[in-house]
Order: sequence, then C-alpha cells, then structure tokens
Amino acid sequence: MFRHVVMFRLTEGADNHVREEILNGLAILPTQIPSVERFVFGRDVGIASGNFDIAVVADFADRAAYLEYSTHPAHVEFVRKCVRPYLQERSAVQFEVT
Repeated sequence: MFRHVVMFRLTEGADNHVREEILNGLAILPTQIPSVERFVFGRDVGIASGNFDIAVVADFADRAAYLEYSTHPAHVEFVRKCVRPYLQERSAVQFEVT
C-alpha cells in the first residue's frame, strides 16, 4: 500500500465558507478517481496553536495508483480552483505502508 498525507495551512482570507467548499470538494474527490482506495480528511479542531487547518490521508494500491490520482484532471482542477487560491502553506509526504 502507498500512502499520501497532505496538510494545508490556509490564508487569513479563507473564511468558513471557503473551508467548507474545500471540505465538500475533498468529499467528492475520491468518487471521481478510481485509484483511491481509502480517503480520510478533516479540519483541525483547534486544540493546539500552530497546527495546519486541513489534513488528508489517502491510500493507494501502489506508487503508480498515487501518480494516477495526483495527475487526474479532477484532482488537478480541485487544487487549482479550491485550494491554491487560499493556500498559505502545504506539507506532504508519500510513503510505502508496511
């Protein structure tokens, strides 16, 4: 299994409407991309200061399936339209799950 973990820190201008739009887009994304095996995401609950705002954990059969996801038009469009305009910082890692 191949895992992708990404966290977003949004700009100050990203109000609750924007955050909900991102979360709604994330909910739809795995239904549009067949290579996604497991997809969980959520908004930080605000317990600790300095955390990122939204995190995603996505699992794929292998590296090729992840690359299919990362270049899929639905993913690319979602990031371009819903995330990038409000993105202050992004952190990500991909790794083999053993």
